[in-house]
Amino acid sequence: MPLTSQLTERLSIFRDQVTLYPVSCERLCNGRSDLEWLDAVLAAGVRIVQLRDKESTDRVLFEKAKQFRLKTTAAGALLIINNRVDIALAVQADGIHLGNSDLPAEEARRLAPDLIIGVSANSMEQAATAAARGASYYNIGPLFPTSTKSGLSSFLGPEAIPAFSACSELPFTVMGGIKFDHLQQLTALGARRIAVVTALTQAPDITAEAKKWLAALR
Repeated sequence: MPLTSQLTERLSIFRDQVTLYPVSCERLCNGRSDLEWLDAVLAAGVRIVQLRDKESTDRVLFEKAKQFRLKTTAAGALLIINNRVDIALAVQADGIHLGNSDLPAEEARRLAPDLIIGVSANSMEQAATAAARGASYYNIGPLFPTSTKSGLSSFLGPEAIPAFSACSELPFTVMGGIKFDHLQQLTALGARRIAVVTALTQAPDITAEAKKWLAALR
């Protein structure tokens, strides 16, 4: 399927401007709300955020997503919605991220031709097939032990980055337990877009921490 003009514009920002990729998680934000987290990361100058909320009702998630859209638009940042194609379309988000148990990327692409579609790649096969499935980017992970997902017992490790990235020409993110001290190693292995949850949600000063990461990734 040829790229639409809107998707082309969104992908240009993703490829050229995105380095730090903050992902929300209110239950791991030390009592701060997702909207407080959003204001803090946008104040740091990030170019993308992902709203990830698996606990709220559909109505609450929709209302929250509308606020995320207003604030990211004002800041000139991309908004990605985790999992929910319907919510992404309803609030005119820039994209969605799909896990391996979510709606297949092929169906999401059929429903949402203008959206950036990210897919999780826990294996090289999933990375290699991402483009054919309609994805715009893929995420390599989890790299390290992480508290954002329960029941995980295996982790890819940073050494997976060169092998996975050789499987596809799509841009990719890396995620899973990444701390600031990992950045030099990850960027040396080819990672350019670092997705994080607790590295920012648990920070005493989210804006200052995000600025530190952005400066390091520059």
